[in-house]
Amino acid sequence: MIGGRRRRAEPATGFALHHEATFAGDDGFGQSRARRRLRRPRLGPLLLVTVILVAGLLVGGYFWVRSSPLSAVRNVKVIGLNGAEAGQIRDALETTARNMSTLNVTTADFHNTVAAYPEVKSVQASASFPHSMTITVVEQDPVAVVVAGGHRTVVSGDGTLLPNVTPSSSLPTITMGVAPGGTTLAGAPLQEAELLSDAPYALLSRITSTTESSTHGLTVALRQGPELYFGDASRLTAKWNSAVAVLANSSSAGAAYIDVTDPSRPAAGP
Repeated sequence: MIGGRRRRAEPATGFALHHEATFAGDDGFGQSRARRRLRRPRLGPLLLVTVILVAGLLVGGYFWVRSSPLSAVRNVKVIGLNGAEAGQIRDALETTARNMSTLNVTTADFHNTVAAYPEVKSVQASASFPHSMTITVVEQDPVAVVVAGGHRTVVSGDGTLLPNVTPSSSLPTITMGVAPGGTTLAGAPLQEAELLSDAPYALLSRITSTTESSTHGLTVALRQGPELYFGDASRLTAKWNSAVAVLANSSSAGAAYIDVTDPSRPAAGP
């Protein structure tokens, strides 16, 4: 039409519907949104089986190495031993160690090895792969010599008798009417040993003997000094501290005894 506005041709209705249906899901790059969503593979069962297989191989490999010469103990170092039985104890411990693996240290085997040696208090072992092991021995500390029936036997602070340890003249004595039976002390002699184990190291060399009586309980005799009355076996550390404090005081010079039965109220007398 001349002088009139030309109308833009409208697409046919069927074409428009077809066009929208075809490109409704298009993302501009010719790929469908539905296709863009990739499906994740189901790895659950496969991953579980793989983990189980790897774990089984690792565990099996560990046990194989542990029982093989690759981890056998060859170099053994034993420290902490002294005394007459030191050589025998060292040989026994080394033999036990060489039957082990550095990946499987059994402490109970070492305890069984030294069970015949009461002077050994404890044993600890540490291994270093592939072939080294260090064994640390803690020995009992002698605190006194038990004198009974003409025999002298060293005893430790927990009452363990140490027949293989040579008695020293510097150790205080615990006198008994009858030789102790078994491997440990009991009753009053045990309390005397425990009393000496709590004694300050500087004072231990001054102690000549211990006794127990119904009058003063546990009693310690000092070389060129007074007797110390402890009473019962309670609060031993506090009683020793009280005795040391009184001995350090010049006012106690010449005293025949120091009574620390009550450590908060010590008494010294002629």
